[in-house]
Amino acid sequence: MKVEIWSDIACPFCYIGKRKFEQGLEQFMHNETVDVTYKSFQLDPNAAKQQNQSMSEMLAKKMGVSIEQAKEMNRHVASQASEVGLTYHLDTAIPTNTLDAHRLIQYAATEGKMDAMKERLLKAYFTESKNVADHSTLTLLAEEVGLDKQGVENVLFGNAYLQEVQNDQREGSQLGLQGVPFFVINRKYAVSGAQSPETFLSVLNKVWDEENPKADLKTLGETGASCTDDSCTP
Repeated sequence: MKVEIWSDIACPFCYIGKRKFEQGLEQFMHNETVDVTYKSFQLDPNAAKQQNQSMSEMLAKKMGVSIEQAKEMNRHVASQASEVGLTYHLDTAIPTNTLDAHRLIQYAATEGKMDAMKERLLKAYFTESKNVADHSTLTLLAEEVGLDKQGVENVLFGNAYLQEVQNDQREGSQLGLQGVPFFVINRKYAVSGAQSPETFLSVLNKVWDEENPKADLKTLGETGASCTDDSCTP
């Protein structure tokens, strides 16, 4: 079973959704058959790498609310994150452009470390307030998950995997993506947003049952002698 997840490093609900999906997947009886791929999607491809506003200031401007109201909105999101075991520090998070982080994830996929790189970047952004556009920071994070320093630098200081990021972005839009996180299962079902673990489990079970139907056996001949838990019939 193939699960494709479109998400952005700078999306707070993408980290929450990742964790909720993982919790649902853990309960899925056939989770060893599930292949998870992370697809690149930038909420703001034109975002500057260097911002002169805090997360709260940017949110206040975008939503047309006061700074204090924006801070309260961030506190509410942080509270939701804590419910799935995540720690958010949105007050000190560093808004930036996530293109290079996505390119790094694409590279990590070729080395079998896509999930580890995705997880590390999300934690760096939301919990550790690291600048995920800074090449030195990205290189250190990549080394932490076992990627080769020289290979990472070759990617970051060029345009490697730019086309792959853009293709993912375009493909998501073609599939009807209107927001992230966006989960696509076997290109047959989609789950939009950070749904509950139970919702993810239900969808996984539904897809599994549809693709692995139980045989509809037809009984031939008359019923012969047999036993049940209660009695035996001659």
